[in-house]
Amino acid sequence: MARRTVFRGARWPGDIAIENGRIVAIGEIESSADDIVVSCHGDIITAGLVNTHHHLYQWMTRGRATGCDLFSWLTELYPVWGRLSVEDVSVAALVGLSELAMSGATTVSDHHYVVPGGDDSVFDAIAAAARQVGVRLHLSRGSMDLGESAGGLPPDSIVESIDAILASTEAVFSRLHDGERVTVVVAPCSPFSVTTDLMRESAALARSLGLRLHTHLAETLEEERDCLARFGRRPLELVEDLGWLGDDVWFAHGIHFDASEVRRIGGAGTGVAHCPSSNARLAAGICPVRDLLDAGAPVGLGVDGPASNEMGVLLPELRQALYFARQRSGRPDALSSAEAFELGTFRGATCLGRPDLGRLEVGAPADLAVWPAQDVTDIRDAADALVLGPDRRVRHLVVAGEDVVRDGALVNVDLATAHADLARHAEGLWD
Repeated sequence: MARRTVFRGARWPGDIAIENGRIVAIGEIESSADDIVVSCHGDIITAGLVNTHHHLYQWMTRGRATGCDLFSWLTELYPVWGRLSVEDVSVAALVGLSELAMSGATTVSDHHYVVPGGDDSVFDAIAAAARQVGVRLHLSRGSMDLGESAGGLPPDSIVESIDAILASTEAVFSRLHDGERVTVVVAPCSPFSVTTDLMRESAALARSLGLRLHTHLAETLEEERDCLARFGRRPLELVEDLGWLGDDVWFAHGIHFDASEVRRIGGAGTGVAHCPSSNARLAAGICPVRDLLDAGAPVGLGVDGPASNEMGVLLPELRQALYFARQRSGRPDALSSAEAFELGTFRGATCLGRPDLGRLEVGAPADLAVWPAQDVTDIRDAADALVLGPDRRVRHLVVAGEDVVRDGALVNVDLATAHADLARHAEGLWD
């Protein structure tokens, strides 16, 4: 029988007990001689953070194309990404997931859509990295089938055929999906890199397998103009006609929605992954988070790729989301620290189809982040302390009751060695 672990003495919310991978008590918990006790005096404990949109492979190209908008940024980097090997993706994923864990993320959604040579063992490599770090992974089998010669943005050398994509997606699902630690998602890349046939057939495949759907949408005005020129429709109208509006879908970015589109998204229960730092880096715009929340849409937070958000970590995105919501509306009450934390926890988990995650309550999975908070004792509210206070790394991180970070260090990864390995691979890629 598993012993109970008690995180004792946290400044907020007090003691937390976990057993058999779940939270069993919160508040003042009586001691037992059999307990494993973790001292958390002065710390703040929260549910683990949920990252709803990422591109782990982009750790290989961090800090490049720094003065570009989205389309020119992609045009510069696509040829480099086309040279990625499976090992490159593996070392990038290990660093990326490790850094996310240190920033409090217990669940990560990775959208991987570059499959050079059609070698889909890249997805096995990403899943293996997640298992090593110890975090939950929503593994999006991304895809592109619309190359430059057919009017798309990516080079022909890195697109795949529809038949190959669909067959690979089924194979990746069969190999890797368990719905708990690794959850496979069907994820054509974007309206300017895939055909309507791929979007339609991907939706049908996902629903036949009981999987969720994910894609980039309404990220830039250039994308909007491209859709209007090619299809005579705005991006949301295009994908809605292809079966991509529903509570099993979430979009990345969702910046350029008008009021009627926001209402349709909210009414359908479709989610949006808000990526504030990346959107600012590429001058794409600001997602209408307050409007989407008021319309009933689940909104989560995403780091996006480290080639457009070089921090590569999640906690700062809570602050950025709060600032940008207030800046967009001109209202200091547009988003509170508590609401920003909701975006980074259970609202994001709802986007991923896991509303049981991101919650600090009895019966929920024991995915916990313990934050050192002795430096913000003058800030009385726990959410304000973490969202508005200085950036920090976790003291402890637990996923399903298992230690991922203990005493400020990863349990299963030597992060310095992983970074050195990544640097060697990145130099080789650019050489």
